[in-house]
Amino acid sequence: MTRIAVIGGTGYAGRHIVSEAVDRGHTVVSVARNIAAERVAGATYVEGTLLDVPSLIAELEGVEVVVVSVPARGELVGVLNTVVAELEAHLPADVRFGVVGGAGGSLVAVGGARLVDTDFPEDFKPEALEAIEVLEHLQELESARDWFFVHPAAGFGSFNPGERTGRYRDGGDVLVVDETGNSFISGEDLAVAVVDEIESPKHSRERFTVGY
Repeated sequence: MTRIAVIGGTGYAGRHIVSEAVDRGHTVVSVARNIAAERVAGATYVEGTLLDVPSLIAELEGVEVVVVSVPARGELVGVLNTVVAELEAHLPADVRFGVVGGAGGSLVAVGGARLVDTDFPEDFKPEALEAIEVLEHLQELESARDWFFVHPAAGFGSFNPGERTGRYRDGGDVLVVDETGNSFISGEDLAVAVVDEIESPKHSRERFTVGY
């Protein structure tokens, strides 16, 4: 089994990843600014923030995979890429690094535009563009760090929770949509995709999209 740390482990995506990983028998550390009142049995909860990477690194000693599931909101607006890059740079070289980003960086078709460059809600563009900066930093890494970056479906979020089905489709670089044009995945099934990638890597140093 793998020792996994989830940064933002009490957020919407993070808490589902923590739960899925624990259910599969992994050792899981959930890291957040504040300890959650409701916890996943079997996970270890620690306080930590991307704004204090040296202290955060100390909490991550011994982990094999780090998954960052923190959007550019609140104190992280304008600095997300900087602090994620700092975290990545200070982790041991053999730690795999995963990021759950938004749908905005997904392509709308093979070789097509990014979703964020189409009819994308203006209020969410800054957050989407910061997540894309994180992806671009990973793509430009000169080190041998193994990483993956996950784009959820466009309709992913706590506003539209759905249920666990245990299935999903991997769209590569392209936003996953169903036969009616809808793009959705539940929090639980996003977690299934992330833990599947940890257990059986298919996207070494790549990004991929997930949806139904």
